[in-house]
Amino acid sequence: MPLGVVIRRTPGVTPWARWAWRVVAVLPGAADADWSLMREEGEACEFHAATLPLELHRADAEAYMQGLTASPPSIYVVMRPGPDARPSVTLVTASPFEAQDYADTGEDQVEKVEMPAGLVAWVRDFTLAHFKEEEFKKRRRDRQRVDLEEDGVGDARIPQLTDVYRAPAKARKERLQ
Repeated sequence: MPLGVVIRRTPGVTPWARWAWRVVAVLPGAADADWSLMREEGEACEFHAATLPLELHRADAEAYMQGLTASPPSIYVVMRPGPDARPSVTLVTASPFEAQDYADTGEDQVEKVEMPAGLVAWVRDFTLAHFKEEEFKKRRRDRQRVDLEEDGVGDARIPQLTDVYRAPAKARKERLQ
């Protein structure tokens, strides 16, 4: 589903950042856009910055379920610094896990935006059709006993003046050879 991304530009609060960019909404089913001015209030402007596809994958159904149970359900928009002062919109996703991966790099700006009601229904229908809760399986320990043989401390291949830390069985075998 194509999602239009609405970005609000406001004056920056520090001398190092002239503008502050923040995602304020997404528009489901929007047409293509390239920074179309939507509204202007003083120095603040809202742009329809880009339209990107929202792709849902069956393997990520658990992540979508996690995102839908959050309050409020949200869409995540990933932006990178663009060549000019404007950010470049890279990705829109409904997966909070994927958004966290992008946020962890520190290079991308990840914005959380509330999902419109129609989009919530669309993602919920997809998720319920493909989500299968995994049954918990307790891991069993191996039956092999590893504590029955002690090698001693130190490497037996390195000759030493004293055999204080070497296991007695290995020390005897080396003397016979």
